[in-house]
Amino acid sequence: MGEVGAVPVGGDDAILELVPVVRRVVGARVRDPHLVEDLVQETLARMMSARGRLQPDSFLPYAIVTARNLIATHVERADRERRKAHLVADHAAPPSPEEAALVQERRSVLGQALSRLPARERELLVAHEVQGTDTAALAAGHGSTPGAIAAQLSRSRAKLRVEVLLAQDGRPPPADRCRPVLIALSGGERRRQRQLDCTGHLLECDFCAGLAPALLDRRVGSAQEEVRVPVARDADVVTARQRGREVATGIGFSRTDATLIATVISEVARNIVQFAERGEIQLCGVEQGDRDGIMIVARDVGPGIPDVAQALQDGYSTYRGGLGLGLPGSRRLMDEFDIASEPGRGTTVTMIKWLRS
Repeated sequence: MGEVGAVPVGGDDAILELVPVVRRVVGARVRDPHLVEDLVQETLARMMSARGRLQPDSFLPYAIVTARNLIATHVERADRERRKAHLVADHAAPPSPEEAALVQERRSVLGQALSRLPARERELLVAHEVQGTDTAALAAGHGSTPGAIAAQLSRSRAKLRVEVLLAQDGRPPPADRCRPVLIALSGGERRRQRQLDCTGHLLECDFCAGLAPALLDRRVGSAQEEVRVPVARDADVVTARQRGREVATGIGFSRTDATLIATVISEVARNIVQFAERGEIQLCGVEQGDRDGIMIVARDVGPGIPDVAQALQDGYSTYRGGLGLGLPGSRRLMDEFDIASEPGRGTTVTMIKWLRS
């Protein structure tokens, strides 16, 4: 059997070493690359949950069987949805004239802003944000790496935010220095901000001082771009997982660690879908001295957790549809973990993973 290779020995690292094998197993039966990654993540999470019951020499066969079962479950679910598709109707009311005008205005502003970006950056943004092409595919097509593409996308988004503000304002910047200063603020580039003396410029330039709050309000005290993913349904879990992997890769995490981080994001995002009315996953880079890392904040508006201490105990399960990690497993896979929950108000989980030195 070509799927079976050397069996790793150990705990989390041993399971993470199985990712290439699991990816080959799933990829042999599934063509959609996004679905492949989703099923690999699901398999990894279930392996993490079951590792205490398994002997190291059974990790590999268990992973293969788990992956095949998940594929079969997906096929069955997709078949049911296809058979019931004729029952689904869209009764959404058409937009009002005011709403249509606002949409057209936003499109016009965005079009102006995009036209100000270099052609290559514009093409990458459209391919990633509109067409859904992931960073790995973009890297292969441009002779680059996923991390470099993610970093380029982050810089391009910072530029686009500035250009959108300028298009909305309608006035040209009064000085050549204005646009670089605003872009440095938008991207949270501290070194570049110091080089440009952004603080001094804002004191002297009323134009930039007026636009800066819209850029600074997005920041969370991080040198990396903040990403927010609204979560209310299963599809949002996939989006949060993918964006988490991209942010982690852009910061410098290895593919293995980025996979682990995406697994944790899957778990907390599914908790939001299962229990809360709505929520969001916030992702951003963080710095502490000479360390870099990723911070994951999961917020929801829901019933809250009545007994946080119990929910953090190994073996405690909140529902049957999750990945099996639960909050205890998520805490174990991260370096820092904090949870605040108020019954009837919601829950906030904050986690940090630091780059390995």
